[in-house]
Amino acid sequence: MSDTLLTQLDAGVFSVTFNRPEKKNAFTHAMYEAATAALLEADRRDDVRVVLLSGAGGAFTAGNDIGDFLEHPPTGEDSAVFRYLRALAGLAKPVLAAVEGAAVGIGTTMLLHCDYVVAGEKARFSMPFVNLGLCAEGASSLLLPRAAGFALASELLLFGDPFDAATALRAGIINKAVPEAQLKDVALERARALAQRPAQALKVTKALIRGPLREQVEAALKREGAEFVQRLASDEAKEAFMSFMSRGRK
Repeated sequence: MSDTLLTQLDAGVFSVTFNRPEKKNAFTHAMYEAATAALLEADRRDDVRVVLLSGAGGAFTAGNDIGDFLEHPPTGEDSAVFRYLRALAGLAKPVLAAVEGAAVGIGTTMLLHCDYVVAGEKARFSMPFVNLGLCAEGASSLLLPRAAGFALASELLLFGDPFDAATALRAGIINKAVPEAQLKDVALERARALAQRPAQALKVTKALIRGPLREQVEAALKREGAEFVQRLASDEAKEAFMSFMSRGRK
């Protein structure tokens, strides 16, 4: 797809690798565009049974590349980041993720749309939206309380502090934590195991699991997106981003 997003099909497993290791795979506008195209392609192709998301170079993704994000801020529903989230949420085929290292912001919230997530024991998650003057995204305001309970979901979203794989497991964000050396093998084994299941049965079962919440997820994505765009223009967000960028230049 591009140098910063790699795809490969092997025995029904469509691997999508975020490939910007020098920036801990922080997403740019172009990466969101490429990732959306990859997901839509995966859903169209009969030879794709499952999708496996991962990051290169020891990180899943550090979230948004702040500099690029400020150059290409989301302005509405058709913005690249929101189209990516809708494509991921709407994928008919099973989606797995292998999480190593940093999973920041959307790097954590996108996992709520995956059907199986394995993480390295040293993985670090965070949803620092409030700390940047922003708000929850990726339908996390809906899905995280359902998975984690209101108490833990509120703690993770309101404080925005980093948390470990054990907490992610307790919150229902991941299915399993394994030693880093085993991560890729375990993720690939799980992906191949699903790829060998009857394809239509997988799609129907996923639809039955996810279907009852589909309209609510779409509404949450729309509601959060509108608030997110407004928050980006707020004085709080501008101040937070200026502080972040100034720290990065030191």
